[in-house]
Amino acid sequence: MSTKAFKSEKIDEIKSKIEKAQVAIITDYKGMTVEEITNLRRDIQKDGGDYMVTKNTLAKIAVKGTEYEALTEKLTGPVALAFGFEDPVAPAKAVKAFIEKAKKGEILGAVLDGKLLSVEETKALANLPSKEELFAKMLGSINSPASGIVGCVNGVMASLTRAIAAVRDQKAA
Repeated sequence: MSTKAFKSEKIDEIKSKIEKAQVAIITDYKGMTVEEITNLRRDIQKDGGDYMVTKNTLAKIAVKGTEYEALTEKLTGPVALAFGFEDPVAPAKAVKAFIEKAKKGEILGAVLDGKLLSVEETKALANLPSKEELFAKMLGSINSPASGIVGCVNGVMASLTRAIAAVRDQKAA
């Protein structure tokens, strides 16, 4: 395959990922081994995302004219992109956890809804609860009033039953 065809294929691959992505996180991968990058990629893929090391020039061409065009100012030096297709928080959590564990690489920023996020904002995104956690909290909040009503009704029924039992015991005596 010629170099031009290879580059064109890579640009198309990046574009296809960008079109599906809800978030793109830029990371520095200095010091990481291929095995570590592969493990990080697998962790992100488990949560419905992807991680790719790419040439900056190809990435700049791929993001041109998209809502991820803000990435271009962060595409300097050796960088990799983490994409979140289903949940914007999951890849940020995976990248942050990997960097804290391996003590290699760093988060350089992210683009979410067309807005460039700083390093601090990206780390804050990683600290948000996942979709599953939010759904569980929401369901708990929805069920809470119903549980309270059930508890009150059961309490009234239990009191009524005890009162009837006391009257029965009194009449039997």
